[in-house]
Amino acid sequence: MSRNEFICDCNVIHQDIVNSTLKNMADENLFNKLAEFFKILGDTTRTKILFALDQNEMCVCDIANVLNMSKSSISHQLGTLRRSGIVKCRKVGKEVYYMLDDNHIKQLFEIGMEHIEHKV
Repeated sequence: MSRNEFICDCNVIHQDIVNSTLKNMADENLFNKLAEFFKILGDTTRTKILFALDQNEMCVCDIANVLNMSKSSISHQLGTLRRSGIVKCRKVGKEVYYMLDDNHIKQLFEIGMEHIEHKV
């Protein structure tokens, strides 16, 4: 197959819209990071953790009890969420408390939930 087989062969109907969109098109790296961000959110366990953290800041043991999962499983998922900048933590003595990283994450999660609840 030649590469040209995947190129649209239709005419441009609205050149001004096409040009404006191309002018504002983000860098490929940004799209890759955004896709990876949504992949991280695309796991049921991680979305349950986000739901719990949207309610309250929590320690690993409390999240594990809410989700009826092992502390090890929750810690693994929290590590993924933390490395992705979706959750952050704070330490108080020996306890580590997790929370959503910022208001953008909180809003994104809540808007997603609202969208799904209205579609069901």
